[in-house]
Amino acid sequence: MSGHAKTSYVCLPCRAAYKQPYGPKRQRVCPRCAGPLLHAGSAFAAPPRRDVAAWRALTALLNAGVGFHMGCCDGPGFRPRTPREIRQRLAHAHRTGEPISRALTRPELP
Repeated sequence: MSGHAKTSYVCLPCRAAYKQPYGPKRQRVCPRCAGPLLHAGSAFAAPPRRDVAAWRALTALLNAGVGFHMGCCDGPGFRPRTPREIRQRLAHAHRTGEPISRALTRPELP
């Protein structure tokens, strides 16, 4: 990624997203609450602030280390959008021993 390309950073408590130049060594802070921003990726599209369920699902994804990064030609792939989809995939990971990040990005459960 070039030096001027922008990517998304998210403040989970404020339910806000910001596009900023990417820099892995630089700590970013939320302009609203001064808390840390999490790197969400260049293919991230923030849900509406009022969509609490979508932000809960997003919190689980980002805390598990799952981002929204562009693939070579198809975007970030499947990401759960509801707390129910998150719960189902976490239960699958617990049952099978599959890594949580892999279970969360699985389009369908076996």
